[in-house]
Amino acid sequence: MAKPMPRTMTVLSRRSVSPSMIRVTLGGEGLVDYPRCQEGGYVKLMLPPAPGLTKPTVRTYTIRAQREGEIDVDFALHGVAAGVSGPATRWATTVALGDTIEVGGPGPAKPLPEGFDCYLIAGDMTAIPAITVNLEALDRGAKGYAVIEIQREEDRIGMDAPDGIEVQWLVNPAPGKEPHLLVEALRAKGRPAGRVYGWAASEFSAMRLMRTYLREEMNLSPTELYISSYWKLGLDEENHKIIKREDAEATAVI
Repeated sequence: MAKPMPRTMTVLSRRSVSPSMIRVTLGGEGLVDYPRCQEGGYVKLMLPPAPGLTKPTVRTYTIRAQREGEIDVDFALHGVAAGVSGPATRWATTVALGDTIEVGGPGPAKPLPEGFDCYLIAGDMTAIPAITVNLEALDRGAKGYAVIEIQREEDRIGMDAPDGIEVQWLVNPAPGKEPHLLVEALRAKGRPAGRVYGWAASEFSAMRLMRTYLREEMNLSPTELYISSYWKLGLDEENHKIIKREDAEATAVI
């Protein structure tokens, strides 16, 4: 099946979600006849070419919310304070209302499946849009806990989680440099009773530690686990994809 052609979308608004996250709302003619119910899916943002290149720089982001003629895309502001932010963050922090961008997708969401006794959810700020969408969609009687790494206390945001989902926030001012934080928080919670589903997405090194814990210590099978690396400290998306693919091949569960 052929991929849909990219759509030209217009920047309708930009606002701060928290000190370390910006939300850009896209719309315009490119949203005409856009597939419905794409929250938690992803888009490919075709950013201006890097210096000396002619092809756009492509970055992948989660659709945080969708309304008639609009989608929201949230950007974690990694590296801004240190002056080492990537092209997507630079675009999100400088784009003007009315600017346009080519957007590919949407790609499919990975929702939490129904029917589990407990949900273990973990991620850093890049995973907050997907985590928030998943928690909103969960049955209101669902139980479990979510461990979320943020850059500062003020990055805590409201989440429409079921009452039975405990949300724990971990502050790490240096994203990617303390990969043990999420897995240690999961381990401290212990293994709950019943049938468990694990969902984790984060920086590459943190993902690998959580994958080992969830697969080997928690004994979760592939049908009981979604885990993904959204980025890697020190690498752009193109090189991250390479090591992500190599790692997946080397650790594939038969």
